[in-house]
Amino acid sequence: MPAAIAIEPPRTAEIEELLRLGDEFTLALYPADSCYLLDVSELEAPGVTVLVARDAPGRAVGMVAVVEKGDGTAELKRMFVHEDARGQGLASALLADAEAVAAVAGVATLQLETGPRQHAAIALYERRGYERIPNFGSYVGDPHSICYAKPLGSVAA
Repeated sequence: MPAAIAIEPPRTAEIEELLRLGDEFTLALYPADSCYLLDVSELEAPGVTVLVARDAPGRAVGMVAVVEKGDGTAELKRMFVHEDARGQGLASALLADAEAVAAVAGVATLQLETGPRQHAAIALYERRGYERIPNFGSYVGDPHSICYAKPLGSVAA
C-alpha cells in the first residue's frame, strides 16, 4: 500500500517518468491511433486533477487523472501503477481517491476507457461498481476501446 496519495502537479520528472512508462505499456498492447494518452500539458489544463501515489521512501509509483467535462461528468485518464508496485491494492486506492475527488467537485458520473487486453483493470473497475457503457466521444467505433461509467452519488466525500 502506498504511504500517501495526494494531488500533485504533473510536470515533474517522476510523474513524467510514470507517463512515459504508461505510454510504453499502452503502445505495446494497442495501435497508436487507439491510444488516447493525455500529455503533461493536457494534464495541466483547468478542470484536471492529478493524483499521485508515493511509496514509503517517497517515490512516485502510481497515478490517475480526473478530467472534469463541465456537464456533471468526468473521465478517468492516465491510470497507471508502476510494475514494481502492482498487486498491493494501489490501483484500487487510487481509484477510490479519484472517485472521492470527483464527488467533492460535484461530478455525478465518472467515466473511463480501457482496452480489452487490460484484464486486471477491467476486473478492478467491475469490482468497484463500474458498468460497461457504449463507447463515447473519441472512442466511438474503436474496437480497442471499452468504456465504463459509475454514478458517484454513493461515494463519501
